[in-house]
Amino acid sequence: MTAGARTRRFALLPAGTAPEAGLLLGARALRAFGDGLISLLLPVHLARLGFGPVAIGALATATLAGSAALTLTVGLAAHRLPKGRTPLLGAAVLMVATGLAFPLAWQFWPLMLIAFVGTINPSSGDVSVFLPLEQARLSETVPNRGRTALFARYSLIGSLAAAVGSLCAGAPELLAGAAGIDPGMVIDGAFLLYALLGLASLLLYRRLPDSRADTLSVPAEPLRRSRGIVLRLAALFSLDAFAGGLVVQSLLALWLFERFGLSLAMTGVIFFWTGVLSAVSYLVAERIAARIGLINTMVFTHLPANVCLVLVPFAPDLTTAIALLLVRSLLSQMDVPTRTSYVMAVVTPGERAAAASMTAVPRSLASALGPLLAGQLLAVSGFGWPLVLAGALKIVYDLTLLGMFRHVRPPEEAGADTGGHAGANGRGSPISSSGVDRQR
Repeated sequence: MTAGARTRRFALLPAGTAPEAGLLLGARALRAFGDGLISLLLPVHLARLGFGPVAIGALATATLAGSAALTLTVGLAAHRLPKGRTPLLGAAVLMVATGLAFPLAWQFWPLMLIAFVGTINPSSGDVSVFLPLEQARLSETVPNRGRTALFARYSLIGSLAAAVGSLCAGAPELLAGAAGIDPGMVIDGAFLLYALLGLASLLLYRRLPDSRADTLSVPAEPLRRSRGIVLRLAALFSLDAFAGGLVVQSLLALWLFERFGLSLAMTGVIFFWTGVLSAVSYLVAERIAARIGLINTMVFTHLPANVCLVLVPFAPDLTTAIALLLVRSLLSQMDVPTRTSYVMAVVTPGERAAAASMTAVPRSLASALGPLLAGQLLAVSGFGWPLVLAGALKIVYDLTLLGMFRHVRPPEEAGADTGGHAGANGRGSPISSSGVDRQR
């Protein structure tokens, strides 16, 4: 390998990372582009079919509840599922079917069924069954010292791709104005593009090895030793996710449409830049976590972001509201790679798939309740009460997380100067997140 090739590889993957991680990052980019595109077109598509805020909120709830149910099934049965790439291939097939089926449904209950069973995501973030499957697989490809850096890149790529997808959501309006094409036809075409992205992801997953031959490959097992800490984290993550469900991108876009009369194209530009700022924050999070620790990074970057969220509805004009949303985006997502890295660090290797699912499922279930409530609040008042409530609940989450877990530290922070002690069970017993701490 030439020096130039090594430089390119290390620019994408941390040192010591197995090449298959690149395939997972590529699939993440494809899926995130689709999520960013559809999350903005979804409320427009549903409004075009005659649905109001309450119905749109209910359909968003169905997508999140369905993702939670499927993710729970995967988590509970992780040790019984076929090993290797098979679960990811199955999830990709489901994504293809979702994109093909959604534009064919026009009535509420068929749409509700497709939303529940399929992989449509009303948020630019990943809340699907892909998440625990990819996280468990990624954590096997990297040594302890590079784990947070790899998950930062995973989040970075997803956020950038979702931002580009959001920007492309303005295409229906632009094509309608420039070429006279019916915007509805373009939106239907976007769902077909979503299906093609699922097919492309499937082709990437097929290139993954069925099993790993090195010492990092361990049999999946149900939660045992790490059960206590995982359940406590899952409960806290649920509170944060419920608050996040109040401001999923589809409903936030709907609020901007109604409050400020924004066009779809302008809303897409706003969410493009929020996505770009979120992407920048992932790399910053890696550096901050190396200095002050994962938990401190999760809390002290999240708090000011949530204050901004509370203030958005009180903004006197569109410019102020956008500024607050941009500042929030720069700070609010730093807890994503650090949270994922923390969960993977404080459980045993065999429990990773189960832990990823058991922390993701309550998040999905809790977030599924948020859009329904937010839709009702928006139907009653256009002020933006969902944003205020979401910010307040997230502040409660931050302070509780800090109080409960500031002394429970992952292996790579043991002996560091960030305070506290390591422990996978809250009692100070360190657990190597990879079983064998590779320091090559």
